Amino acid sequence: MTNIIEVNYAQTGESKKINSFGMRDMQEKAFEARNERYLLLKAPPASGKSRALMFIALDKLYHQGLKKVIVAVPERSIGGSFGTTDLKSNGFFTSWEPNPLYNLCTPGGEKSKVGAFKKFMAGDEQILICTHATLRFAFKELDDAKFDNCLLAIDEFHHVSADGENQLGELLRSVIPNSTAHIVAMTGSYFRGDSVPVLLPEDEAKFTKVTYNYYEQLNGYEHLKSLGIGYHFYQGRYTSAIADILDTDKKTILHIPNVNSGESTKDKHKEVDTILDIIGTVEQSTEDGIIIVKRASDGKLLKVADLVNDDPKVREKVVTYLRNIKSVDDMDLIIALGMAKEGFDWPFCEHALTVGYRSSLTEIIQIIGRATRDSENKTHAQFTNLIAQPDAQDVEVKLSVNNMLKAITASLLMEQVLAPNFKFKPRFENDSEPNQKGELKIRGFKPPSSKRVESIIESDLNDLKAAILQDDVMIKAIPGNLDAEVINRVLIPKIIKVKYPDLNESEIEELRQQVVVDSVVKNGHIIESGDKKFIKMADKFVNIDELHIDLIDQINPFQKAFEILSKSVTTHVLKLIQESIEATRIEMTPEEAVILYKKIPAFKSEHGRMPDIGSRDFAEMRMAQALIFLNKLRRERANG
Repeated sequence: MTNIIEVNYAQTGESKKINSFGMRDMQEKAFEARNERYLLLKAPPASGKSRALMFIALDKLYHQGLKKVIVAVPERSIGGSFGTTDLKSNGFFTSWEPNPLYNLCTPGGEKSKVGAFKKFMAGDEQILICTHATLRFAFKELDDAKFDNCLLAIDEFHHVSADGENQLGELLRSVIPNSTAHIVAMTGSYFRGDSVPVLLPEDEAKFTKVTYNYYEQLNGYEHLKSLGIGYHFYQGRYTSAIADILDTDKKTILHIPNVNSGESTKDKHKEVDTILDIIGTVEQSTEDGIIIVKRASDGKLLKVADLVNDDPKVREKVVTYLRNIKSVDDMDLIIALGMAKEGFDWPFCEHALTVGYRSSLTEIIQIIGRATRDSENKTHAQFTNLIAQPDAQDVEVKLSVNNMLKAITASLLMEQVLAPNFKFKPRFENDSEPNQKGELKIRGFKPPSSKRVESIIESDLNDLKAAILQDDVMIKAIPGNLDAEVINRVLIPKIIKVKYPDLNESEIEELRQQVVVDSVVKNGHIIESGDKKFIKMADKFVNIDELHIDLIDQINPFQKAFEILSKSVTTHVLKLIQESIEATRIEMTPEEAVILYKKIPAFKSEHGRMPDIGSRDFAEMRMAQALIFLNKLRRERANG
């Protein structure tokens, strides 16, 4: 297994330092926005979102006149994050002390929980903790006005959707206009696995956004120094590759594939048994439901938690045990299917090993977040994705190709998320001022002209990149199948227009430039030579002071993805990928044809001939197709 991405951090300790109120860096940033009625907090796993909410909620109760706080979490196990917390001893004016009677994240039916919810709304208690499901069921039995003067805090907010069928989204769309409720929405990732937005643009515009990025978080740790993201491609059954990739000396969460996926054997319990047999011999199961396995290599006893087991009594025991882990020696390996992702806290975890492509970027970020807690037992965190490699004999070859390409686009997005942010500014004539730290001046660059574009750049740039990287046409462009200028100037603006229909043409161009420049620069490599800095872009070193937007538009933002593919798979597999995409060839647009047509004179000058439609070189073949396409278009218009 080779890492596609390896990011190193400075271990500054800044993100873990506390101020005079006991707030960490992100929490202080969030608290500054405490007076906002609608607040959206985007921060990575382990940054302290639950405690940030406590600070804000208590201020709203004691200083802003609100009467009640309702905290909704996606699953019961996360409710523990909002239990009684001493804030006063670190300098805050009071502590978070919810009544255990109104912590509804406990076993039991929804009917009784809805009854408790309604009793809470009618009584004097101030804090209630429940699941998203309980909130949805209770909402159906309450008028919107009952939420007046309440703070509604929704954890893992990406579960909300603008889709009319999404009940949590419908709840918000009703509460916002029909009550005086305040809302704090929290998420470690704002991406969804589908193309449905979390909120409608007009609703999202009402939220003040506080963003604390992954780089700020990880760079400010004390112990964690580096994070690796890699892929291991296999053929046949994934269990045959587990032995190569599972290092039981590292604290690991292993997510096996969904039973409906192509990677699954359809017998999840047998898969767990096979994995245990690969490790060694099962010795016993403890009273806590933990499996003790004697490792075959040296006889070491390993503690394994099986969260795939469907028996509710056993699972409850295992979850309880995991919730109370105190020592690095309390657990070695967790095998899970749908659990141990969001909100699951095992700081000692070093390796998140996931089988099969995950269609949701949210899910990928949540899984990676399990390994990126700061802990003194590790300096490196690792995410590895086991992906099925396409086989010419496999009827699912097209699906395998698609999954491979999507997995690699996900890794590219993660690289963007994990890297430091740059600020881009235009460089004008006779401007000899050097770039400030974290700043890059570019000739021809258009800065944002409106607050709307500024807001998207500040808070939503990675969300926009996710939409671009998940686009079907873009995914097919990965193996070098489209000209860089076509990607940058034709496809990206179209996606921006769909995602942000309220932007005008000038704003779309400003945002397009920001996305392209940010992607190319983060994929590049900056080096210093004497008093000059150079950036490596598409195998060329360019003086940073001479960067121009036209030059950047010639760079394929997917160049790294193509390099990854070339290095990660055999020539035979790469050919399968090309053939699979060729079978669903990207249709040509007039915009692409014009861009390619302009490149033909340079091609003719270099090669002494016109592009050949039968060429094995995709770029040459595409130029020849552009010529045919334009001639056909010309004839149609003439006959018009």
